[in-house]
Amino acid sequence: MHNGDFVSCMERVSDVYKEAYDPLRPVVCMDESPKQLIKETRLPLKGKPGCDAKADYEYERCGVANIFMVNEPLRGKRYVKITQRKTKVDWAHLIKEIADVHYPHVEKIRLVMDNLNTHKPASLYETFLPEEAKRIWDRFEFIYTPKHGSWLNMAEIELHALNRQCLNRRSGDMETMEREVVAWQRSRNNKGAKVDWRFTNDKARIKLKKLYPTILD
Repeated sequence: MHNGDFVSCMERVSDVYKEAYDPLRPVVCMDESPKQLIKETRLPLKGKPGCDAKADYEYERCGVANIFMVNEPLRGKRYVKITQRKTKVDWAHLIKEIADVHYPHVEKIRLVMDNLNTHKPASLYETFLPEEAKRIWDRFEFIYTPKHGSWLNMAEIELHALNRQCLNRRSGDMETMEREVVAWQRSRNNKGAKVDWRFTNDKARIKLKKLYPTILD
């Protein structure tokens, strides 16, 4: 099915990804994902030679945490923030932290993210005074992935790595989860793990040809 909105957003994101690294205008990706907090009801048995570790099948649900993933693919850096909720206010405070803590001296932060209804400048104005909201907004250029195109967000790749390498076991409280995530973040940042993005507009026009509108002479 032809989808001009999808391909226009997709090509915009691809153009940004192929640009050379500019330390004054870094390309940063942001995504978020819920994570169930699960507490063990019985102490698991540790593994030993000839015997695998064992965990009881029973567990206790302890709510859901929200994981914000922020990564700069060309530098191999990522920052993870865990919150109790995923509201407009939580997102707005994350954006302020990106601007003032992680990138205080750059000219413009080019932020790639999906078009979730909380990911809008309006969230800044609903959280901060107008002068502060405008100050923060002016630090960014928001670049949205198309609807149903979350795979174009490189932060999603980092979320998959986090879940596979760190959060693939039970965590019953946010403090434990935060401690393990910080250790994972430090290790991965020290390795400078980058994303080798190879999907270009030329490839998209071949592989996703059916999405492009047909132009009749």
